[in-house]
Amino acid sequence: MNKINGYTEEEAIGLIEYIYEGKHAGKTLSYLFETYGAAHSRAKGSVRNYYYAFLKRTDDDRVRRILEGKGLSAGVIRPFTEEETEELLEKVVDGRSRGLSVRRALKEASGGDEKLMLRMQNKYRNLLKKQPERVERAAKAAGMSEINPFLKHRLEKEIDALYARIAEGLKEENARLRAEIERLKGEK
Repeated sequence: MNKINGYTEEEAIGLIEYIYEGKHAGKTLSYLFETYGAAHSRAKGSVRNYYYAFLKRTDDDRVRRILEGKGLSAGVIRPFTEEETEELLEKVVDGRSRGLSVRRALKEASGGDEKLMLRMQNKYRNLLKKQPERVERAAKAAGMSEINPFLKHRLEKEIDALYARIAEGLKEENARLRAEIERLKGEK
């Protein structure tokens, strides 16, 4: 079996054709990754990662042949600089200190540019997840002493989910005990 980055050549051709046709039909890449993944028992993220890795593999004649005439390309990923990251944090913290939601603060910071806002939002989420202490330091430096609202919300959701799991377990135990009581009453 002749594989390209883990997919058979036929699978790779199928994916590229699916993406090519879907893009010409006006579908978003996100939608195409999700629907292709669902149809082929693959995770959306796995399909996305394969697609971008495939596009970057320009040293392989098979890849060039499959992509020929499709006009598919991947933009260059431009990481945030340290200065941009600090500026992003300052703008979000400033917005939060004025009572804005994070999304509203990011909308202001991006000047209404949707792609930039999404990029900033993803970076901010990444900071919250991987560097929460950095976000907390920025908030404290701006005079905000409350717990990070995102982390607080996530913690509340986890607590709610825990209560729901406990309640479900108790409901099941209650139903089992009722059935046992009925069974014992029937034995009398």
